[in-house]
Order: sequence, then C-alpha cells, then structure tokens
Amino acid sequence: MSAPDDPLRLDHQLCFAVYAAAHAFSAAYKPLLEPFGLSYPQYLVLLTLWERDGLSVKEIGARLELDSGTLTPLLKRLEASGYLTRVRVPGNERQLQVGLTDTGRSLRERIGSVRAQIVCALGDSEEPIQDLRLELRRITPLLRNLPTGEKAAE
Repeated sequence: MSAPDDPLRLDHQLCFAVYAAAHAFSAAYKPLLEPFGLSYPQYLVLLTLWERDGLSVKEIGARLELDSGTLTPLLKRLEASGYLTRVRVPGNERQLQVGLTDTGRSLRERIGSVRAQIVCALGDSEEPIQDLRLELRRITPLLRNLPTGEKAAE
C-alpha cells in the first residue's frame, strides 16, 4: 500500500489526468456531434479546414498529429457525408488536396453551439480554458524533446 504523498500514486500523475480528461472530452462531444453525423476526430478535421481551406492531407495530418492511415478513413467519411472533397493536385498525382464543400462551410455556423455547451460545462468562463490550453501547449514540446531509450534510464 502506498502512502498518500507517494509521487507514484495514480492520482498524482499529470499524464493520467490528461489521459482521463481526453476521454472525458471525447465522451462529452459525442452526443453533441451526433446530430451532425460527426465523430470527434472528424470535428477536428473540420476545425482545421475552417481555419484554412484547401490543405493537403499531409498538412492536415501534421496539424492534427495524425498519420495518413488514421486520417484517410476520416476524410473518406467526411467526403461521403458531403462536407468536403478530395482532389489530386495537378502535377503531383500522389498528393491530395482537401477542400470544404458549401455544406461543410455552412456547418461551421450550425455547429457553433457545440463549443458553447462545452464552455458552459467547464464553468462558463473562457479565461481558465485558455490558461489550461496555453499550459498544455507549453509542456507538449518539452515532452517531445524528452530523451528516450537508454539515455532516459541513466
């Protein structure tokens, strides 16, 4: 049995708190996105395209930190739903450009209430949400630069 102040207790782990929060976000978004026929990852793709339309699959993958094997099925489902198109780039047949359809663009206005409901559930204040987001953005590159393998054990 570990002591209450043991740093290796599960409830003392930032990684677990972030992991649990990620699952909670997915679960919270699920019923809010269902009326639009969207999954949470599909919603993230649309958020990316609403910021900048006409991105390549590679650019979307980099922005969302998803590999093409994960991203391609999401894009195919969004295309089948009429939210976007995927077209080959002239002169580079291997590259696909992703663009919003009129339906995909108009969805942005209709889906705005989803984020508002999440903000409301989190205390109805934007400031702590943005503070936490900034802190997570600060620590993410630090974790990516963490030594791995044998160096970490030394």
